[in-house]
Amino acid sequence: MAQVEATTERVVAADPETVFDTLADYSGTRANLLPEHFSEYEVREGGDGEGTLVHWKLQATSKRVRDCLLEVTEPTDGELVEKDRNSSMVTVWRVTPAGEGRSRVVVTTTWTGAGGIGGFFERTFAPKGLGRIYDVLLANLATEVEK
Repeated sequence: MAQVEATTERVVAADPETVFDTLADYSGTRANLLPEHFSEYEVREGGDGEGTLVHWKLQATSKRVRDCLLEVTEPTDGELVEKDRNSSMVTVWRVTPAGEGRSRVVVTTTWTGAGGIGGFFERTFAPKGLGRIYDVLLANLATEVEK
């Protein structure tokens, strides 16, 4: 069983504080950023960054649906960490300055993959698939904050 990692990034034309606040707004804008791969979105505790508990189902492929219950922390400025209570999956969102009025958003998801041949395919294809999902989410984020 090996660690699987998917990383996606985008530069958006908005200041880091605005971008971070938009991502951390689980009870408001976050639900609007999610592509069709996410369903059953529900904030169960909190709703704004640290201390939030949020649920969703992530359908990565036609056959693969992951039921996620995520605890949100903010270990450092500009960083949101979503740890899934139902699996080894951890997603880290980092928002940093990228020039005047611009921000770089990097999202990295890691989890412990399967072993054997299934694990080989997971390590090979899952990061690309998840990257495509996060590309859409980051495009939606850019549309939201660049208004």
